Amino acid sequence: MANAYSPPSAPAGEITGSHSVEINKNLNKTTEFNSIDDVLERYMSASTPNLLFPFLASLTWIFDSQQNFVNVFSDNPPPWHCTSSTCDFTTPCNLPSNTSWSFSKPRKISIISDFSLECSSPVLHALPASSFYAGCLVGGISLATLADSRLGRKNSLVFSSFIMSLTAVLTAFSPNLAVYAVLRFACGFARANVGTSAFVLSSELVSRRHRNRVSILTFIFSTTGFLSLPAIAFLNRAYSWRVLYLYTSIPSLFYSIFLHFFMMESPRWLLLKDKTKEAIETLKKLLPLIETVSFSDLAVTRSDKTESSDLFSAARMLWEKRWALRRLGSIMIVSFGVGMMYYGMPFNLGSLDANLYISVALNAAAELLSAFIVFFLASAVSRRRSMVVLMVVSGGCSLACTAIGGWLAVAVELVAFFGVYTSLSLVMIYNVELFPTCVRNSALAVLRTAVVLGGVAAPALVAAGRRRKFLSFGVFGIVIIFCGLFIVFLPETRGRALSDTMEEEEHKMIHGGNIISSSS
Repeated sequence: MANAYSPPSAPAGEITGSHSVEINKNLNKTTEFNSIDDVLERYMSASTPNLLFPFLASLTWIFDSQQNFVNVFSDNPPPWHCTSSTCDFTTPCNLPSNTSWSFSKPRKISIISDFSLECSSPVLHALPASSFYAGCLVGGISLATLADSRLGRKNSLVFSSFIMSLTAVLTAFSPNLAVYAVLRFACGFARANVGTSAFVLSSELVSRRHRNRVSILTFIFSTTGFLSLPAIAFLNRAYSWRVLYLYTSIPSLFYSIFLHFFMMESPRWLLLKDKTKEAIETLKKLLPLIETVSFSDLAVTRSDKTESSDLFSAARMLWEKRWALRRLGSIMIVSFGVGMMYYGMPFNLGSLDANLYISVALNAAAELLSAFIVFFLASAVSRRRSMVVLMVVSGGCSLACTAIGGWLAVAVELVAFFGVYTSLSLVMIYNVELFPTCVRNSALAVLRTAVVLGGVAAPALVAAGRRRKFLSFGVFGIVIIFCGLFIVFLPETRGRALSDTMEEEEHKMIHGGNIISSSS
């Protein structure tokens, strides 16, 4: 163990050919470590954490959340009113638009009126939102391993965030529904990897004791983005939906460019990929290193598969280990149920006879409350027990919404949404703890893909639920309760150190009492 840290008496040294960095030339000792986690924990835990870079990485969740729910406002059917005594108050579809009815707001406020879709099938109304989530699904599968293999955390985040922002800008110039839906698909495709890369990068830039709180920053920023959306939409209520897209995409575009020049790569990923010099330089910027650390003797047991930089090496590692597949399968089922309800509830707010801007703002406030609660309690609560309780309560409240109405239904829906968002926060933290560094980003991408798969189904259920509540609120409740039961197949991970390789995780499982075969 090293002595307490003190200000260095000599300037930082240089990286030598043996991958040693001499930070204080007055110290002649060399400290050796047994794993990547050891060397990082050694310095990160002994130094004041530099939260600037995790903060910058987490900011992307603001833009991620805005693109996630912008369809709630841009695709919402605008109100209309009668202009003659012969008007049918239920629907304007069989009436001459120029004589007996008109929209209460400018036609350009929504794609429904702008593209003259007011009498089209509900399937067409749900097409853009479903296309976005379908893009997230395909992107999650296609881009899942990039951050673990070739690109790394930073480059994957920059690339995905830039493409998401660019396609969102182009969406504002869509001439028709077909182009609009295609661009939403492309935006979702790129967005699939944004939050994943940001979440993993921010959590790998701090020590273990700060990881839970930094991880919760991502949810706070996600909530901030969600909360800002009804405010932006309200200010834009008299203007075109196209302006709403520009408001939410141009800042994100500049943010992506800023990240390219100023963000740092994860030292864990750099060390795992044998990029020792780059990792040392990153650590020197992150922390006030003042000792001589030898990376040449870094003893990390790796297989050829772990060191492979092939695009799908992480996917192969997950596939070849039965325990990893079991964990991945269970977390995917849980995430599907959470995703269906999480994405479906905001789109379903129009069925509750309440002001859309206020309803969405209340849901965002429930997210913010949830994020702060998880921020302070994540290190203290059991992952398994808390998630089972939250998912069952959320499902029960969603089922209750099928039988009640008015403001009571709004209040019950808020409880359900609070529970499902808390479950989403915990399941992402849980996923980080379940999988080692070499496959963590890929596993988290698969989790988010499962969440989004639930989102693909949600708009169609919401459209059907406008005629019968059970088809939306009822289905959401049943699905999340059923999926929540699969939590029992996952191990408890609260307070456990992260692993870097599959072999290290297996070693911890053996010593933890869950004995498995290394060939399984």
